[in-house]
Amino acid sequence: MTETYQTVADAATATFVVQGSEFLGHVRPIDSVDAAEAFVEDVASEYDDATHNVPAYRVRADSGGEFLREYSSDDGEPSGSAGKPALNVLAQQELENCAVVVTRYYGGTNLGVGGLVRAYSRAVKEAVEKAGIVEQRPHEQVTVTVEYDDSGTVRSILESEGVEFDADYEATVTFEVRVPSAEAEALRDRLRSATSGRADPT
Repeated sequence: MTETYQTVADAATATFVVQGSEFLGHVRPIDSVDAAEAFVEDVASEYDDATHNVPAYRVRADSGGEFLREYSSDDGEPSGSAGKPALNVLAQQELENCAVVVTRYYGGTNLGVGGLVRAYSRAVKEAVEKAGIVEQRPHEQVTVTVEYDDSGTVRSILESEGVEFDADYEATVTFEVRVPSAEAEALRDRLRSATSGRADPT
């Protein structure tokens, strides 16, 4: 398993015009296939008047980060002229947990397959440059549900570990924790031991 991976630092959009066709490259860091699909749908609905909205993404599809899921679609452009070139840019830059959608407003001039490949590749490259690239460690989600008596102990451990978490106080207290995959098992053990096994993180 790779200890770190590269992704985009932020969401960004790059825009340019080629022979009358306007291209908008949208990129966003995401952490699941569901988040990638939601981003693709959001862009498609925001730019539903566009001629094409071409998606591509690369996602670590399990919590251990060992399985990489890749997806792209030409969205009506000639086969191989749009989605694959967009995905290739992500692969060449070794970006993961990253989704792109290239929006095209047709300008009346056919660009040909070569022109489309160049334009879609450029849209992704420029969006990634604008977003910036960062190195991340694989993370996973840990859920801990405890009685109120143990919630203070759990909260103080999470705070001392410096991990991100949300707490939901209802009949019991549920902590949703985002933890680096390499440290997840040690955190689970620490929580179990501090609560004499009453906390059973999943």
